[in-house]
Amino acid sequence: MDLSAVLDFISNGVTGLGGWATVGVTLILTHITIASVTIFLHRHQAHRALELHAIPSHFFRFWLWLTTGQVTKEWAAIHRKHHAKCDTEEDPHSPVTKGIKKVFWEGAELYRAESKNKETMEKYGHGTPDDWIEKNLYSRFSWQGVALMLILDFILFGAKGITVWAVQMLWIPVTAAGIINGIGHWWGYRNYDCSDAATNIIPWGIIIGGEELHNNHHTYATSAKLSSKWYEFDIGWGYIRAMEMIGLAKVKKMPPKPKFDPAKVKADFETLQSVIANRYDVMAKYAKSVKHAWKEELAQLKDKSQLESRFPKSARKLLQREPAKLEAPQKQQLVELFQHSKALETMHNMRVELGMLWERSHFSRDELVQKLQDWCERAEASGIKSLQEFSMRLRSYA
Repeated sequence: MDLSAVLDFISNGVTGLGGWATVGVTLILTHITIASVTIFLHRHQAHRALELHAIPSHFFRFWLWLTTGQVTKEWAAIHRKHHAKCDTEEDPHSPVTKGIKKVFWEGAELYRAESKNKETMEKYGHGTPDDWIEKNLYSRFSWQGVALMLILDFILFGAKGITVWAVQMLWIPVTAAGIINGIGHWWGYRNYDCSDAATNIIPWGIIIGGEELHNNHHTYATSAKLSSKWYEFDIGWGYIRAMEMIGLAKVKKMPPKPKFDPAKVKADFETLQSVIANRYDVMAKYAKSVKHAWKEELAQLKDKSQLESRFPKSARKLLQREPAKLEAPQKQQLVELFQHSKALETMHNMRVELGMLWERSHFSRDELVQKLQDWCERAEASGIKSLQEFSMRLRSYA
């Protein structure tokens, strides 16, 4: 081999790809890694939302060994603990308790620290692969996988391969550990008022495989599908459905879909069961009713100059939040708001009562049905249009 051939190999590797072509290939490679994380590690291993055929399962394990060096048991255990202790002091990576800067920039370090916690591994790491190749290769020689990836990248792309490898190594720490664990609990929109601070970053879950829809995931944690609204797109779900159609995957769990009986004139036990099973959907629709009631109240005010002082914009958001999560200053803000609007006070109090339906485990079935019926009767007699319309929808759950 002459010198020019050697230099050409060092510059471009065996593929001979130019700069932009290498960028394109790098994006494809990192996307495969993201797909492996969301489908295999997250939805399959951590939450058991789907079953995977041995072919994709072994491919994902091998690819993650090459591109991340992550051990399946460690990842699943840490993620399960995150859900169990979400946004508390025991959460391995919550920006609520550790700060957004800490989680965003040092998320990978927080992961590594928690992976050394034997109690976490024993309590949350059950059911993960424990076969020969896991014990003798993936878990035992985790760093050797990424070293092999470096060699392969250099052979394929030459000196540019070092940069390709660096991007691959940073992709998961930045996107998963930083963006999802950090920004996904700090900024974004919420479809559901779940018990923690999880948010949807954008409605098009493409860049991070669907994980951008983090509020949806924390609401229905064991669902294989992360999108819930018609305008949301979860590319990871698209891959799962494609694999299911050719027999390489089987979906086990999905979010509950409410059914309605418009002819129903009175809430019964069937209604109660459906309301409790679909409580997140119920509360999301109630939040919309609060928004409509807010607009109706503003329209009735004669003194438009005092709108901002009487009804600060932040107050409407407080009305849509779980009452138990409100801090003392926020509760005081609502007290002042209710002095100007009895309708909004009624909406707030009725929301509190509705939320108590699935917390009253000491009540009998008949007592809970009676309370739901009473709630609907009072809502429809309130004279508040938004509340009346919501109640009629509520009693039609079937």
